[in-house]
Amino acid sequence: MNMIRFSKIMRSLLVACSILTAALSFAQEQPVVRWTAAAESAGDNLYRVELRAVIEPGWHVYDLGPYQDGPNPTVIAFKSDGGAVAEGDLQIFGTPVKIYDDIFEMEIGYFEKEARFVQQFRLTAPEATVTAAVEYMACNDQTCLPPSEEEFVLQLKGDGAVVGELPEEKPAGTEESVATEAPAAAKDAAGSKGLWALLIEAVLWGFAALLTPCVFPMVPMTVSYFLKGEGGPAMGRLRAALYGIFIVALYTLPIAAIILITRLIGGDAVTADIFNWIATHWLPNIIFFLVFMLFAASFFGAFEITMPSWMVNKSDEKADSKGLSGIFFLALTLVLVSFSCTGPIVGSVLIKSTSGEFWTPIITMLAFSIAFALPFTLFALFPSMLKKLPKSGGWLNSVKVVIGFIEVALGFKFLSVADQTYHWGLLDREIYLAVWIVVFTLMGLYLLGKIKFSHDSDLPYIGVGRLALSIVVFSFVVYLIPGMWGAPLKGLSGYLPPLATQDFVIGQTTVSASPSAADGNAAGRPKYADFLHLPHGLEGFFDLKEAEAYAAKVDKPLFIDFTGHGCVNCREMEARVWSDPRVLQILKNDYVICALYADDKMVLPESDWVTTDTGKVLKSLGKINSYYALKTYGVNAQPYYVLQGRDGKTLVEPRGYDLDVENFIGFLEAGAAAYRAR
Repeated sequence: MNMIRFSKIMRSLLVACSILTAALSFAQEQPVVRWTAAAESAGDNLYRVELRAVIEPGWHVYDLGPYQDGPNPTVIAFKSDGGAVAEGDLQIFGTPVKIYDDIFEMEIGYFEKEARFVQQFRLTAPEATVTAAVEYMACNDQTCLPPSEEEFVLQLKGDGAVVGELPEEKPAGTEESVATEAPAAAKDAAGSKGLWALLIEAVLWGFAALLTPCVFPMVPMTVSYFLKGEGGPAMGRLRAALYGIFIVALYTLPIAAIILITRLIGGDAVTADIFNWIATHWLPNIIFFLVFMLFAASFFGAFEITMPSWMVNKSDEKADSKGLSGIFFLALTLVLVSFSCTGPIVGSVLIKSTSGEFWTPIITMLAFSIAFALPFTLFALFPSMLKKLPKSGGWLNSVKVVIGFIEVALGFKFLSVADQTYHWGLLDREIYLAVWIVVFTLMGLYLLGKIKFSHDSDLPYIGVGRLALSIVVFSFVVYLIPGMWGAPLKGLSGYLPPLATQDFVIGQTTVSASPSAADGNAAGRPKYADFLHLPHGLEGFFDLKEAEAYAAKVDKPLFIDFTGHGCVNCREMEARVWSDPRVLQILKNDYVICALYADDKMVLPESDWVTTDTGKVLKSLGKINSYYALKTYGVNAQPYYVLQGRDGKTLVEPRGYDLDVENFIGFLEAGAAAYRAR
């Protein structure tokens, strides 16, 4: 019976991993709204033309509206070649969900899972062609994709035969087009790495936490306790598995509860605003920077950060009780005792994931805690593996110190975000690189035993492992050094300040793009060019109206780049895609560039303020640009690229984050060709 219970526990662990994988797969899959059209003879030359949308779970399309100054409703238009006439009004099958939207301050309706519309036509000739056009916008709780269009052609014949056809090119919104063209609107607005990268990093941090002096000695102690308990080895394994599950729950459930409560009380907009505030405002970024430095100092041995002793003692007392409660409090004791080592690691995992969707911190913490708790279960299953564990010793403190160096390096990223969004000019690229070079050089010297901290043991010689790690660290330092003279360092583009903030770049030449000094504003240069810059020496605009006027003057399409100072994916696109000579050539010769920063905190003159549809006055450049992106294109994610033609018309489907250079070149070329064809 005990073994049966144990197998159930192990299956629970596997289910947790499966949930994590399934959640990730759903998070990265682009939403799909599949439209189909069909016609059915109702006799007496009457036909029912039906349009049906199958909507992926979690997504919706708005109903027919109309909504003045509101969201984009679904628009359905029929056109006949004259052989058939519409009879009656468009019929809607199914009741849309009705809610009051606080953002638009109106009641709106939308369809989930499925939407069906039927229009009757009566033949006035032996046969007729009816074209059905649909324009719709797909949204979820966090973001919206740009409006998409579908068109269907149906042949109605007097003998009841019906032929329906799709256009040769797959319209936006079908499975194929979404996979290649739909923008990465679900990407983070503040620039977090891809979700897979976040999860891998969380797992690695989870394993790294096990190697700290607060945790590592407890592995054999707790496993031995379970194996020697009442009920024999089988019951010990069962209790150890529960121990691992409780550890996962203690790390994951509080985070999930906080996020979900915030979401339920304040709604999606409040959760998104909180995450955006955390990602871009100077206050949380400075706090994170100081916390990272504080924990790094603790790792170096300056002091020890611990949970209150009364809390630890109370939990430890209850751990002596039998049953599930005792196992739970034993897990709680581990979490509390190991806080001084796991606290900064948990903070790193959470802070880096708050730039994504609302569930990203929950999933990343689940990944971290599973990796952290897994060894306790594995060693209980295979106790003979305990003999192969290295003995506790000074190497544990060395691991702690190395993590401290990494915390220092990562902490400067938060200071950099605040510096970029508020234009303080404190941490330009060369200063940032200098800090990293010094930090990792000191780490390498520490690994070689040239630097010693207060809690370190004597190191008469270094082992092969420390030598190999020091080689890796010094190789990284050598990689960083050319960046001081302008090397792009593409592998770190998401972490470093933009190259435009660097004072000196060897061989840097300014690419003559669209505007010259005389074509800018009254000051002789484009607006905001005194504190905003484009990468790779490109020149352009940072105000849409100014850019549109210049594009009309030189008769070129407009390349609109919705970007952000704290956007990691934006920097990666610029470093890995924009840097390609072919891309630069197209941007230089065929487009007028306009970069719209969605997180810039510069307060504009009152004449440039924007009042939203709800009466809210937007004063900062970033909020104005973000509002424009959301209202016009239904997105709040960066990077987001729009190719605009005459009269503000979009030339091709906009794009988001995609590191495929050939795809991006095809995107630019298609936009230029569409501009010439109109």
